[in-house]
Amino acid sequence: MIVKRLGRVDYQPTFAAMRNFTAARSADTADELWLCEHPPVFTQGLSGRPEHLLKDIGIPVVQIDRGGQITYHGPGQVVAYLLLDLRRRGLKVRELVQRIEQAVIDLLAGHGVAAARLAGAPGVYVGAAKIAALGLRVKHGCSYHGVALNVDMDLTPYQAINPCGYEGMAVAQLHDLTGEWDTAKVGNALAEHLARQLEQEIT
Repeated sequence: MIVKRLGRVDYQPTFAAMRNFTAARSADTADELWLCEHPPVFTQGLSGRPEHLLKDIGIPVVQIDRGGQITYHGPGQVVAYLLLDLRRRGLKVRELVQRIEQAVIDLLAGHGVAAARLAGAPGVYVGAAKIAALGLRVKHGCSYHGVALNVDMDLTPYQAINPCGYEGMAVAQLHDLTGEWDTAKVGNALAEHLARQLEQEIT
C-alpha cells in the first residue's frame, strides 16, 4: 500500500482526485493511503439533511458522495483517505469500518487514551465525545474517503453543526487529552496502525 503525504490541501480538488483515481484504477492498481489536512470546510454526505447546519459561519459546505451527515475538516486534523480494492482484499464494508476504527483506537491507546466505538454511530469516541469521524464510498468494489482524527484544532466550527447528524454531540481532540499537537507524527502513526489492520506493508 502506497502512502502519500499531501500536506494541507483544498478539499474539493482532493475529493475530485479520489474519484478520478477510483474510476481509473484497474485490477492491478496498487492501493493507496492519502494523509492530509484541509483548510476549514464542512462536508455533507449523501443522506445529509440541511437542518444539521445550524448557522452560516462563513465556512463552505461541500456536498459529497460518502455516507453520513455533516462533519467538519480543518487545520490540525489528520485525514486518512483509503483507496482500496476491497474485492481483491476479500473485505466487506462493515469489516473495513471496524478495522479503521480499531486502528484509531489502538493509536489512541498508545497515547494512554481509552477510546471506543459507539453502537450505531460510526467513528471513535472518548466517553461520549467524538474524536474521529468516519465515512466511506464504495464503487465497483473499491473504497475512497476515510477517517478524520482530531489532533490539535480550533473546535469552534463544530458548534455550527450537529456533528454527523447528532444534536449536541461533544467533540474531542488529542491535544486536549495528552498535549500531542504534531499532526505529521500522528498521521504517520495512523498510517502504521491502518496498515497493521489491513495486514499490509506500506511504502
